[in-house]
Amino acid sequence: MTIALLGVALVWFLRNYGPVDTRIIPDYGSDKPVFYQGAPLDGSAIGAGEGLKLPLTLLQEVVDPNIRYEEASSSVIIATKDRVLRLVSDQLTAWSNDRPFELRFPVELAEDGVVYVPVDPILPIYGLTVTEAADTGIVTLARAGDTLARIEAPAPADGEERPRDVAVRSEPTVRAPIVDDLAPGERAVVWGEAEGWYKVQTDRGYVGFADERAVRWAGAEIVSGPDAPQAAPYVPDRPMGKKIVLAWEQVYERNPDATKFGAMPGLNVVSPTWFHVIDGEGNLENRADAAYVRWAHDRGYQVWALFSNNFDPDMTAEALSTYDRRMSMARQLVSWAQLYKLDGLNVDFENVHVKDGPNLTQFMRELTPLLHEAGLTVSIDVTFAGGSDTWSKFLDRKALGSIVDYMMVMAYDEHWASSPVAGSVASLPWVENGMRVIIEEHGVPAEKLLLGVPFYTRIWTEETVDGKKKVSSKAVGMKAVADLIKEKGLQPTLDEKTGQRYVQYEENGAVKKIWIEDEVSMQARAKLARELGLAGVAAWSRNFANDAIWNTIDETLHHK
Repeated sequence: MTIALLGVALVWFLRNYGPVDTRIIPDYGSDKPVFYQGAPLDGSAIGAGEGLKLPLTLLQEVVDPNIRYEEASSSVIIATKDRVLRLVSDQLTAWSNDRPFELRFPVELAEDGVVYVPVDPILPIYGLTVTEAADTGIVTLARAGDTLARIEAPAPADGEERPRDVAVRSEPTVRAPIVDDLAPGERAVVWGEAEGWYKVQTDRGYVGFADERAVRWAGAEIVSGPDAPQAAPYVPDRPMGKKIVLAWEQVYERNPDATKFGAMPGLNVVSPTWFHVIDGEGNLENRADAAYVRWAHDRGYQVWALFSNNFDPDMTAEALSTYDRRMSMARQLVSWAQLYKLDGLNVDFENVHVKDGPNLTQFMRELTPLLHEAGLTVSIDVTFAGGSDTWSKFLDRKALGSIVDYMMVMAYDEHWASSPVAGSVASLPWVENGMRVIIEEHGVPAEKLLLGVPFYTRIWTEETVDGKKKVSSKAVGMKAVADLIKEKGLQPTLDEKTGQRYVQYEENGAVKKIWIEDEVSMQARAKLARELGLAGVAAWSRNFANDAIWNTIDETLHHK
């Protein structure tokens, strides 16, 4: 009787708590599921072998969020540090850095609107490996640098009986159904651990749980990715191996006669305002001057020509709206840079609609590899964060900082020309706070940043007109202010709040106020750039400078 009862109890126990032999085929919700790090991704692959294609949205999720599809040109655009790839739907001709090459399988736009991208041309770009299970069709992705830890089912020693297969179950319990088996010596990739079970993925692509006691550790490897020639990372020149001291050169109808310029000790980069967008098709105006470049190179200066959007938001929106227009601008810029033997390009897009900010960032992604390939240094001008929509909020400083070699921060116009209140063009506390925000909150490395400094100031006029206070201003350079102070016999005082010298006087019943830009303010600005570890300074603009200011900046930046 006792034995019978024990037998009944054992049967009851095994039935309720023992391992089950039920098998299921997992349903991952798609015909050809794709996995990354043990998790199924949204969307299904199509094709097989070299013709395998993945949904664009899946690639954006796992590989690069900046891969984009442009409906206007039916193009998938991929921009990395060293190349720009364009794949057009249903076409076997693609472009890499604007040079054609042939695909074996094209981008495919399905009837449901899903864009499928052939994996073959993008594997070497991103260091991807793709494994396709022969019997299930499950696709598994891995990226270069990923660590793949493995376990294996123990194999029999010589003379031993073959051990049982290790069950891989749908949940970490012996009561869960079996989704796959590991034969003796067969391995699986480990993606996690739960209550004495390993979460694993088998060679057939199935994901489940294996009892830790039934398997043994089989080591780990780091994915190396496909072998492919990789371009050496572009390293921008640091002029003369020193901090950068750049001066913008305002060019209107004609270029200045640079041979008449005096000595500017410490200056090592000039940025003439030469190239400008002139229509929504992406056509550009060219004011470049070969003689100016020869003069600059003879003095040992690099020339980083400025490229602007003419501060026209609607025209800018059109010019940035398609790959073809953006690439047209890029071609013109690269061609002119090579023609005039330029050393770099400085992009100055201001007054841009917020909605067009992402297209500006995309333009920089596409332009930078082409300029780097031509040996040019790439920089962009930005304002402080937190300003107006069209002058500040359209800028993705973090993304732009990851793309360009240098970022010039236009740390001026705290009080702009039409400001309702008179004040400093760039008080020192305001400047320091703005720079720290870009470094600490936007994540732009200090060594990529140039502090924009004003060589100009404003003469403010406060007067009463029709019983109301009216404020107006006039921008003037350093010499003009010094001459005015001398002419009127004024005695500047140090304004502790701004870190600048200040004068005030009356004229024709109006109060005149000037926060002075001179050796005192420039020394403080250069000291801040040095203390923050910035790449240097960028001055707007050369024609506003006095003769002494160059030595002040150079000596302060370099501890002379």
